[in-house]
Amino acid sequence: MTPDEFNKIGSQVQREIFEAYFEDLNQQVRIPQTDMEYSDRVAITDEKIAEFKVTGVATHTANGVFTLPSNLYRLGSLTYSPTNTYPVELQRVGRADFYNINKSPLTRPTTDNPIYLYEDNKALVYPTSINGRIDAQYVKKPEDVRWGYSTGSLGQLIFDPIVFGANLLNTGGNLLGSVTTPTSGATPGTYTGTIGVTTGFSTNGSGTGANITVTIGAAGAASSILINTQGSGYSIGDTITVSNTVIGGVDLVITLRDVDFNANSTFGHIDFGLHNSERTEIILRILLYQGIVIRDPQIIQVAAQKVQQEEVNEKS
Repeated sequence: MTPDEFNKIGSQVQREIFEAYFEDLNQQVRIPQTDMEYSDRVAITDEKIAEFKVTGVATHTANGVFTLPSNLYRLGSLTYSPTNTYPVELQRVGRADFYNINKSPLTRPTTDNPIYLYEDNKALVYPTSINGRIDAQYVKKPEDVRWGYSTGSLGQLIFDPIVFGANLLNTGGNLLGSVTTPTSGATPGTYTGTIGVTTGFSTNGSGTGANITVTIGAAGAASSILINTQGSGYSIGDTITVSNTVIGGVDLVITLRDVDFNANSTFGHIDFGLHNSERTEIILRILLYQGIVIRDPQIIQVAAQKVQQEEVNEKS
């Protein structure tokens, strides 16, 4: 299985398991439950969903209009936090009620009893005097799985233990292809420094914390420039300079390219976000899809039977 196949299959499997939680919860609510600890299936299913329960800030964009977080999957509630008071939960209403409530002086919403209409990932809040301090409690979408890796000297794929960040430099990546001012006449050796901390290692951008190792070969030119620690705050087009006072010869200037960052490379990983109890289910479903990919009916049959048996055991 290639990394690309694994990423696609893993993300599909995770989404299938995740979306089944809500139907499972609805099913279990209608069934009498045991009061024994750790055996209440409603509580167990809700615990799995809890891995994705988060609170985010709703952004005020227009008169009474708030944009909700982009990773929202299902909205739970909205709360308004007036200054120096406890949060107030907004009442969710439909479009017809939204207009009718506003017509009557007796039911018209106030900052103590606000309402909202939820459409198109936006909340239309009344009264419109509320222009901030709205928090959303919601279930977020699972992130797509990512098998992050670098390529070794023998062509092997080496797992990247760094968690993916679109704007992070590739830890273990080689910046040699980014050199715009070649080094010649430098003193052969290995030089390690942290940008903005170690004397002679600097940047023209706002990035900090990146630690690199520059190797100067026998000819006095750089043979490798490795990233040991990615730091943060770097952008495409930023330059990193290693002064000639460090390496001799002339300054070594490195211009960062798009491929030097996680977003445009294979570096950085994203693990499964599901509850630990789903490990067996994940493996079985990945095997099922892998059997389809390689067209092996025996793998498909065995994996499908195992998946079905797991589901029967959980719901019977």
